[in-house]
Amino acid sequence: MSTAAYPDIFDELKAQVREAGLLKRVPVRGTVEMVAVLLSFAVVYSTLTLWNPILLGLFMTLLFTRAVFVAHDILHLQYFQNKKLSFRLSYPFSAIILSNSSSWWDYKHNVNHHHFCNTVTKDRDIMAFDGAFTPNNRGNKPFLKKYKRIIFWGAMFFMYPAFIAQSYSFALKHKNYGELFLMLLHWPVIWGLIFYLLPIGDALTVFITLYLTLSVWLSYGFITNHLGCEVFTVEEVEVMSWMELQMRTSRSLKGGLFVHWFYGGLNTQIEHHLFPKAPRFNLLKVQQMTRDFAKKHNLAYFETTPIEAYVQINRALDTY
Repeated sequence: MSTAAYPDIFDELKAQVREAGLLKRVPVRGTVEMVAVLLSFAVVYSTLTLWNPILLGLFMTLLFTRAVFVAHDILHLQYFQNKKLSFRLSYPFSAIILSNSSSWWDYKHNVNHHHFCNTVTKDRDIMAFDGAFTPNNRGNKPFLKKYKRIIFWGAMFFMYPAFIAQSYSFALKHKNYGELFLMLLHWPVIWGLIFYLLPIGDALTVFITLYLTLSVWLSYGFITNHLGCEVFTVEEVEVMSWMELQMRTSRSLKGGLFVHWFYGGLNTQIEHHLFPKAPRFNLLKVQQMTRDFAKKHNLAYFETTPIEAYVQINRALDTY
């Protein structure tokens, strides 16, 4: 990636995207997706005993993944402008379906990560694994350095339970007891009927299948966003424009509609960071406009295939 400073011309791109109507919220389409996810769960629970347990676990992984993306988009105010309403609407998906805290995600992701993307000491995502993806000899604790790749790629199988643990810790620390109650409802609401109606072996198979496959799906989606991209100090970020910071610290992925569906719109990561409130349904169009804008103004635009992204991430483990 180029280290040349970006000209502060974001307003020009934003005006083009807004004029195309791509920043308008999508309450109807968002509502349809929310209802579709909830109805799909209703169908699953009304047919529990008819499923092969592994297929049930895989299909529930699909529904859980959609719930993640729906909650993410709601909390970015992509569906509705009212933040209080959006928080309340996120609870069925984040708290009950996923046992995750919307408050934790909003702080960690919306407040912290988006404003200090790939910023050392500020962005908690980049500080994982002893800051293995940051400069200045981080990630070099003897045990971690020796088994860095095994630990990193192996951790991909445990992202979902890690999210649950962090959510509970955040809710307890900040005394969000109402949200904690909703998160605890996850266990009887989501798993109670499964363990009641299915033989214990089948229920455990569903549980393990979901936890492993959901963790892998989410982690392999999330890590392509910023790992292996440029990393900056707080002092460097303070003199950057919004456009420069987001474009230099993000990676978008090549691919069509399937890639966009599979990654929940996170494949258009540059565009999502430039326009976090732009609905996921519009981001492929925003991506084309951003790519053309970057080419017009001779700006570096970091885009790879998903496979190339994983290769770059693996290589970045040795960079620092």
